[in-house]
Amino acid sequence: MTSSNDALHAPASPYRATGSLKGQTILMSGGSRGIGLAIAGRAARDGANIVLMAKTGEPHPKLAGTVYTAAQELVDAGGQALPLVGDVRRDEDVARAVAAAVERFGGIDVVINNASAIDLSRTDDMDMKKYDLMQDINVRGTFLLSKLALPALRASGRGRILTLSPPLNLDPYWAGKHLAYTMAKYGMSLTTLGLAEELKADGISVNSLWPCTLIDTAAIRNMPHGEVMAQAARGPQIMADAAHAILTGSNLSSGGAPSGNFYTDEQVLAGSGVTDFHPYSLGAPEDVLVPDIFL
Repeated sequence: MTSSNDALHAPASPYRATGSLKGQTILMSGGSRGIGLAIAGRAARDGANIVLMAKTGEPHPKLAGTVYTAAQELVDAGGQALPLVGDVRRDEDVARAVAAAVERFGGIDVVINNASAIDLSRTDDMDMKKYDLMQDINVRGTFLLSKLALPALRASGRGRILTLSPPLNLDPYWAGKHLAYTMAKYGMSLTTLGLAEELKADGISVNSLWPCTLIDTAAIRNMPHGEVMAQAARGPQIMADAAHAILTGSNLSSGGAPSGNFYTDEQVLAGSGVTDFHPYSLGAPEDVLVPDIFL
C-alpha cells in the first residue's frame, strides 16, 4: 500500500517552479493522505502554513495516515501545520477551521477543496446513504468551506480557491455511467464556475484541477483490482506540481484568464514547461496509462 509518507518524498520532478507559496496560509479539507497530502507537501517545501481539516484523527485499518501524522510530515518538509479533526459536512467544524486558521496564522490566502467521496454504482444499486454522503461532502462541503472562508480570502488581497473536480463535460456518457457520482463531482465544478463569476470584483481566483490519468492512492488500491489499476496510474506528485503551478501563477504561459478554469494536470504543467510526463508514472509506458473519468 502507498503510505502517506510517499506523497511527500516523491522522485525528482520535471516541474520547475517560478513562484513560491512561502509564508502563505492554505486551508485544505481532507489532506491526511493521497493527493491532498501531496499538494500540501509541495506547499510545505516552500515554507507555507497549512491548516488540515480531516476526519481521520485515529489510524484507519486500511488507509495509512491521520491528520496528525500528516501535519508532522508537513513540518518536517519545511512548512508550518495546524491539524484539525473535523467533518466538512458540519457547519460548526468548518467555521472552527476557518477561525483557527485566522487566529493561528493571521488569515487565509488559499482554500483547497480536496475532500471528496466516491461511489461509482449505477442508479439501481446506489445506496441512498452513499448518495447523501457524496452530495454532503462533495457539493455542500465545497460550497460551505468556500463560503465561510470568503471574508478571510478577501482580506488576503490574493485569495485563491482550488477545487479538485473535473471539467463540466456534458457528454451524456458520463451521466449515464455513474449518475450519482457524476452529479456530486459536477456540483463541485459548478461551484467553481459560479464563484469565479460571483467573485470577479473581489480579486479572488477560483479554479478546478483534475488529473488526466488515474492517480495512485490508497483509495484506488483498496478498490477491486486496485493493485493492478495502480500500476497504470501516475503518482500524486503530478497533481501536487500542477496545483503549485496554479497557485503561484507558474502556469501563466498556458494562457487564459486567471479564474474560472477547469485545468487538467497535463495542461497546467505543459504551460509550465514540462514536456516529459514519464517521471510521474510508476514505470508503465505512457500509452498504457488509464485515463481518468470525465475527460
